[in-house]
Amino acid sequence: MFAYLKGCVVDQQQDGSNRSFLVLEVQGIGYRLSVTSHLLRAYPPSSEVVQIFTHLIVRDDQISLYGFGSAAEREMFLRLIRVNGVGPQLALALLDTLPLPDLVQAIVSGNTQRLSRTPGVGQKTAERIALELKASLAAWRPHTAPAGVPTAYLQEELELTLLALGYSDREIQEALVAVGQTTTLAKTSDPEAWLREAIAWLSRYA
Repeated sequence: MFAYLKGCVVDQQQDGSNRSFLVLEVQGIGYRLSVTSHLLRAYPPSSEVVQIFTHLIVRDDQISLYGFGSAAEREMFLRLIRVNGVGPQLALALLDTLPLPDLVQAIVSGNTQRLSRTPGVGQKTAERIALELKASLAAWRPHTAPAGVPTAYLQEELELTLLALGYSDREIQEALVAVGQTTTLAKTSDPEAWLREAIAWLSRYA
């Protein structure tokens, strides 16, 4: 029904289960959108007009409007909620735990360990997501993946090492994307080189 809304963020809310909401005022009407926590941080209350992509879900006892920072993120949400056992809140949690390109890569590579880091996603659910979405996302991945990210095998090895060093999943993903923009790293699969640069980046910015 709504492809997107343009307006001003007038309020931010979180309920008892840590779900995040934005209130977007559009021509005098306040729309309450369920969003990820990173979108909540990206759009503090302001007089600036922003565009948020939306999806409306109507059930017998509830009408819910979900908001996303990009059309690609909304498309991923729609794909996730088509998987048996994955509801809207779990789909948002997956988008909140992993940046979109990393979520797509985890599904395509069948990295269920990475998917199950999301609260509420058990091993069976992670396997079902990978099984049902792997083929369709393989073709979609080139449109969502940034240049200069390590291969799936190398990335998993780097993640495990950095997690053991005490870094959070989000810090690790930001570091790997950031250091992957360097020309020399983009052309190598040397784990020691990637690890060295990632730790150096994290020591400066994390």
